[in-house]
Amino acid sequence: MSITQEEKTALMKEYGTKDGDTGSPEVQVAILTSRISTLTEHFKTHKKDNHSRRGLLKLVAQRRKLLDYVKQKDEKRYQDLIQRLGIRR
Repeated sequence: MSITQEEKTALMKEYGTKDGDTGSPEVQVAILTSRISTLTEHFKTHKKDNHSRRGLLKLVAQRRKLLDYVKQKDEKRYQDLIQRLGIRR
């Protein structure tokens, strides 16, 4: 249910501000978005998996907090990030 190391590396290269960047909010939100979409696909076939559903809700809340932080710090960065990820808000 997690993302592969190759996917994570690709997201780090695309959204990172420097080489090996895993701590910036953009990279963290991109990784969380990938994990959320993977879990969403999982629930299409496993409708009664409530334990994983709780984990999904925690991931969504964590992503929301990171997005709120980016929005508070820099509105343009926030708009750019949600546009690049295709997140609606």
